[in-house]
Amino acid sequence: MDVSLSEEIAERASLPLDRIGSLFAVMILSALVFLPYLLMRMSRIAQAEPVQIGAAFGPGSIKGWALAAAFAALAVVLALKGPVSRRLLASVAGIVLVALTLGWAAGGLLPPDNRFARVSVGGGAWLLFAAFALSTGDALVRLRLGPGARLLVLALALGALAALLLSGTWANLSIMKEYAGRADAFAREFKTHLFLAVGSLLAACVIGLPLGIFCARNRTLRDALLPVLSIIQTIPSMALFGLLIAPLAWIAAHLPGASALGIAGIGPAPAFIALLAYSLLPIVSSTLAGLAGLPADVLDAADGMGMTPRQKLWGVELPLSLPAILTGVRIVLVQNIGMTVIAGLVGGGGLGVFVFQGISQTATDLVLLGALPTVVMAFAAAIVLDALIEFSRKSRKKGRSS
Repeated sequence: MDVSLSEEIAERASLPLDRIGSLFAVMILSALVFLPYLLMRMSRIAQAEPVQIGAAFGPGSIKGWALAAAFAALAVVLALKGPVSRRLLASVAGIVLVALTLGWAAGGLLPPDNRFARVSVGGGAWLLFAAFALSTGDALVRLRLGPGARLLVLALALGALAALLLSGTWANLSIMKEYAGRADAFAREFKTHLFLAVGSLLAACVIGLPLGIFCARNRTLRDALLPVLSIIQTIPSMALFGLLIAPLAWIAAHLPGASALGIAGIGPAPAFIALLAYSLLPIVSSTLAGLAGLPADVLDAADGMGMTPRQKLWGVELPLSLPAILTGVRIVLVQNIGMTVIAGLVGGGGLGVFVFQGISQTATDLVLLGALPTVVMAFAAAIVLDALIEFSRKSRKKGRSS
């Protein structure tokens, strides 16, 4: 038999496996075999007892094994080559199964009339969710959705998450019990978190955009300012928060009216100033890069039309630099949402309060109560800003072509 013919027959006989999908399938099967689906505790700080997926709905129930079989079938779908739409449906189905069955199983495992027992999400469920979420992201990337479609997908995902939270499906999970006892505090710290992250970004834009424009016009200022801002970026966040305590405490004690403005050694003030300091370099650098990368022919055309420097700045330079500036804004917003967690250590509030309370109390679900919303906010902010950047790039191309 001809060698090439034998190779072709062997290739056709082999399974058409997708390399990335096979990796997700291995993750799913590993979660089913090696990791617990849920963790059972008789109190919030007691030693956890692992519950495998087969016993997730009770020792004598076959629902757990049926669920495991469903996940295994979805793993096979992801491992095999096929239409992207089929992979996307399988991935979304996996996320929905994980989300729904966690709440249903937790309700069945909790002993009746026991207010202290807790059921937490196990490592297997986390790994399953990660595998299906990554597979969903991979399928969406392969579909090459436009910015508007990505925003629609984000809105649907957030809507589904809100529906699950409002429906009470997860009410028996430990993290939701932690939330139930801290609902008012969570709302307050969530608002503080948004204020620190978004407020410091807005302040950085007010300061950083003019500085970026001046740096683009003045090389001496650029050479002096950028190294200073770069040095600030190298200071560890915890150290910078700590360094601000003493000077702000002195200002609050000696400057009339400072305390009334909220300036103090601990609290939101040092957190806000530290976040602002970290935000300046990306804003200044992106503004400078956007202005420095403008096409010379466009600037010459603006000069030929008799535009004044101010008209050229607001009518030509800044609109064309918008994609680069928004890239800096995206970096800062995602960075600040994550770094605001550390504000909880200096009394600044935010979701970091729950993270550090949970660490001190060895309460993992209390840590997650602060960490998971932070991750969701950062993820959503990145998608929204990416879409805005693409919209601005398309608008720039249309403006240049016209």
